[in-house]
Amino acid sequence: MITIQRIHTSDKEYYRFAENLLADAFPVEERRELSLQRDYTDHNNRFHNNILLSNEEPVGFISYWDFDRFCYVEHFAIDPSLRSNGYGQKVLTSLKEKLQCPIVLEVELPEEEISIRRIGFYQRHGFQLWKEEYQQPPYRKGDGYLPMWLMADGDLNCEKDFEVVRDCIYKEVYNNATKLTKE
Repeated sequence: MITIQRIHTSDKEYYRFAENLLADAFPVEERRELSLQRDYTDHNNRFHNNILLSNEEPVGFISYWDFDRFCYVEHFAIDPSLRSNGYGQKVLTSLKEKLQCPIVLEVELPEEEISIRRIGFYQRHGFQLWKEEYQQPPYRKGDGYLPMWLMADGDLNCEKDFEVVRDCIYKEVYNNATKLTKE
């Protein structure tokens, strides 16, 4: 069984595990400054930074934003030494039960074996691939946009919901990041 437990920076051991895994699993251009991540973790009610526990031991982390109509998974990683043990599947099952709302996430374009496998993993777990042009805004001033696709699980439809979902993510997650490159 997987437990998804919200953490704050005061949960020192769990937070250190999650932050280290974030830094190891995601390149700098795909994550915000760690100081801002800590601030969101402790002070942004929409942002949920979670440790993933199996038998009380940390196996990964997942962060998501709760926008009432849908939740957006920003980062999700399993400890590399524990991958291929079914934890990802268990986390997605537990997350769907916990959130009880549509879930959206970003994936890299299927240009490399790992991104193709990642898309397939999410599709096997009920996510639909939205093949609409989507650019992940930069986390830092001076960085470029990253081409991605969105995937969604639940009562969302690409044709009618794409723009609303995209605009919400841009505004709430990236803080109007589209303005960063125009300054």
